[in-house]
Amino acid sequence: MLTKELMERIVAKNPGEKEFHQAVHEVFESLEPVLKQHPEYLKAKILDRIVEPDRQVMFRVTWVDDKGEVQVNRGYRVQFNSAIGPYKGGLRFHPSVNLGILKFLGFEQVFKNALTGLPMGGAKGGADFDPKGKSDAEVMRFCQSFMSELYRHIGPNTDVPAGDIGVGAREIGYLFGQYRRLNNRFEAVLTGKGINWGGSLVRPEATGYGCAYFCEEMLRTKKQDLKGKTVAISGSGNVAQYAVQKVTQLGGKVVTMSDSDGTVYDPDGIDAKKWEFVMDLKNVRRGRISEYAQRFGCEYWPGERAWKAKCDIAMPCATQNELEKDDAKRLIDNGVIAVSEGANMPCTPEAVELFLANGVLFAPGKAANAGGVATSGLEMYRNHIGISWSAEEVDRQLHQIMVNIHRNVADSAKKYGSPGNYVVGANITGFVKVASSMLDQGVF
Repeated sequence: MLTKELMERIVAKNPGEKEFHQAVHEVFESLEPVLKQHPEYLKAKILDRIVEPDRQVMFRVTWVDDKGEVQVNRGYRVQFNSAIGPYKGGLRFHPSVNLGILKFLGFEQVFKNALTGLPMGGAKGGADFDPKGKSDAEVMRFCQSFMSELYRHIGPNTDVPAGDIGVGAREIGYLFGQYRRLNNRFEAVLTGKGINWGGSLVRPEATGYGCAYFCEEMLRTKKQDLKGKTVAISGSGNVAQYAVQKVTQLGGKVVTMSDSDGTVYDPDGIDAKKWEFVMDLKNVRRGRISEYAQRFGCEYWPGERAWKAKCDIAMPCATQNELEKDDAKRLIDNGVIAVSEGANMPCTPEAVELFLANGVLFAPGKAANAGGVATSGLEMYRNHIGISWSAEEVDRQLHQIMVNIHRNVADSAKKYGSPGNYVVGANITGFVKVASSMLDQGVF
């Protein structure tokens, strides 16, 4: 197969970047029926071109901590593809950040953004900086130093970053302030901004809400919904927090949340009052999820993931490759009927294969977690035309975008011979839109 030969070249050309290889392989696996119908993509070397970022920027970030000591980190921006619009994708601040991780995330972002129907290309960036345990002043100094280099490479019609792991409202504020200082312009150059200065209502909630909305659309194909369903959610950051809230609002019962130290299991469910405790714990006090177990007297599983909990639905919302084959087998044995990825590529290929082989409804992250970037796109649009929308209006548009994504993905899967396979449907839908745009614009 042509894709197999190309995959071998990609692995050889990008050694050690396992997550990037995994993401590319997953997309390529889906494309054979498309390439048979569209040989023009092969003639124009679209596959060879689409796996190479337009540019990769790597830079030193030097800052001074509260003790007056100089610290040095490494910053990145990978601008992957802008065939359908300005580059768009988050910034991640975490010790695990490296070029391979960001290339995987940027590649995924290309297709995720295409699925939203909005004019956004794909990019990703960040730094190996850990905001955990840092004072606000230290985070501010780091963000200012980071933006002092990044500002050269971004702009409202060029590249519009957003937040990701380790980059929330605080970090976006500091980054935007430094951009404004350096450019002397107030521009729509970041999303996830504060409401008082151009941000969008529902943006913090959007990824988690969208994950729940997509899951509900999958369930509707089986004449079911989230009401009365038991849901296991991993993570306790932004995506997990709002996935918990929306699942609860839609009638489901969330029984788990987690962080890097372990998992809490609350068989009574994380209701609105308990959810407020989590929001204060994680966003204000920046504590560990184990405090939830102490406060509400439920089980705490130190060093363990959420997937041993008996549930109807699993939503991995923490990080890549957090749900492995053994976890998938345990979930299937416990009767799981649907999995909706809130994080980027949180299920390993072996786990995905097992879910699909056992008839579990499976929503890949590039479709199920597209709600965040979709709402960022709406924020960009609002900033350009200078209007504001109510929370209800943004949520309505977000819901409709997720319904549209589900419909388009399902239609593509059926059209190309894999009905019900959302992985194939998402990859093909995103690829065809980007590939046809690249073809229209010639070779460069």
